[in-house]
Amino acid sequence: MADLLKLNVQERTELGKGPNRRLRATGMVPGIYYDAKGANIPVKVQMVPLQKAFAAVGNSQVFELVLERGGKVESMPAMMWRLRNEPVKGVPEHVDFFGVDLSKEIKVAVPFEVVGESKGIKLGGMLEQYREHIEVICKPMDIPESIVIDITDLDIMDHVHIEDVTFPEGVTPIFEENYAVLAVLAMQEEEEEEGEEGAEAAEPAEAAEGTEA
Repeated sequence: MADLLKLNVQERTELGKGPNRRLRATGMVPGIYYDAKGANIPVKVQMVPLQKAFAAVGNSQVFELVLERGGKVESMPAMMWRLRNEPVKGVPEHVDFFGVDLSKEIKVAVPFEVVGESKGIKLGGMLEQYREHIEVICKPMDIPESIVIDITDLDIMDHVHIEDVTFPEGVTPIFEENYAVLAVLAMQEEEEEEGEEGAEAAEPAEAAEGTEA
């Protein structure tokens, strides 16, 4: 796992709200590590490295969790399951990690990434994206950072459905119906605004005609 991002954590021996508050006051974040076999280990991690790791891998990429426990250091592949932020300051207040078996497939949500400049947009169309993520099944090391959709050839009123999207080898999308991911639509809002402006300009003229009568 030499090419994976590393995040150092320590076992957390003091549990409860009081110890967790004191821990946060020192710049640490309490959390839980759930291993691949279902056991859980309370941990603590420095806030800044945690924020940097989450910015890099989010909750859909594998990284190397380096756990210091009982005087020993152990490394294992893991993912961030959930990062909860404090509602006022917006800083992390709790994190959940889970261990993964690199030989077994897992289900994970991966974001879409739109690339290219649509010819429809060049003609005045507007991109409308209906989905931001797609659930896929694959092995942890095969999880893509994003699913790329090239919109270069899309004209106005063209749609991209999930069955039109190309997925990397070893990555299987999960869906029940062939839903639309995005479309290039006509700029109806501008047309409506122009129509409203025309109607507003006509009202004073009609009022003036009524006065003369």
